[in-house]
Amino acid sequence: MQILYLFLCIAGTVLPLSQFIPWLAAHGLDMPLLLQQATSSPLSAFAWSDVLVSGITVAVWIVAEGRRLAMPRLWLPLCCLVVGPSLALPLFLLLRQRHLAAAGHTDWLEHRQDQKSV
Repeated sequence: MQILYLFLCIAGTVLPLSQFIPWLAAHGLDMPLLLQQATSSPLSAFAWSDVLVSGITVAVWIVAEGRRLAMPRLWLPLCCLVVGPSLALPLFLLLRQRHLAAAGHTDWLEHRQDQKSV
């Protein structure tokens, strides 16, 4: 799963930034224009509101789950929300899986697969 999470981190960085960086180069950090374009149609408003709610949900889960597991460096996936939930979530899942493996735990999927093979 770690390879998959790493791939998703890369995709979750490259895909959004490949759209945002050219816009930023053309317009600079023009927040009024950004907000105007983000809400210029019902479809774009839908997409941005979905990203906003997803980002808040991911942030709450990172903090809650990270504290529950006493994970270090929770600031890293939280800072990655600047790129978006598409990076922050797979990065947190990667860090969580590594933390659980270092603690000698398996995640639920690996545990379930072990149960099936018995």
